[in-house]
Amino acid sequence: MNTANKITMTRVLLIPVFVALLYIKFEVNDLINNVSIALLVFIIAALTDVADGIVARARNQVTDFGTFMDPLADKIMTFAAMLWFIEVELMPAWLVLIIIVREFMVTGMRLVAAAKSTVIAASIAGKVKTVVTVCCIIAMFLIHMFFPTQEWMLICCWTLIGITTVVSGIEYLIKNKDVIKLSK
Repeated sequence: MNTANKITMTRVLLIPVFVALLYIKFEVNDLINNVSIALLVFIIAALTDVADGIVARARNQVTDFGTFMDPLADKIMTFAAMLWFIEVELMPAWLVLIIIVREFMVTGMRLVAAAKSTVIAASIAGKVKTVVTVCCIIAMFLIHMFFPTQEWMLICCWTLIGITTVVSGIEYLIKNKDVIKLSK
């Protein structure tokens, strides 16, 4: 297994650790508890995403495994955080549904394109959406831990996530409309 794939596998293995930390409640002191440690694991996982992309391109280690597993690991990790946010009332379910619909739409378009031997590359808007989402998830954890009464901060995060999700989804539809043309 090459270095980039090992980094991706590290992120995959961090997912159950992250989820377990969210639900196994413990507190060492005001700063060290299950949520703060879960946040640390999330940040490490986000950094491994950046690292495996850099390593894969620099060493020309782009593989089918990485192409499949990297975005899947990202989605599982972010959805795990968002589902927990719904559970603890930090994020509305309707927003997570919009995000899920966008992800299914883009994945479906990529599958149709692949069946036609076409590759749909990640767009700038899609990359911005990913960075904004990860940064907002981190911010939402911090808001939950340090500013629990400041709902306006959460609303700012929801707005940023929502706008980048919808804009990047629309961009994918427009740029790749030929992929999903209806038959005559």
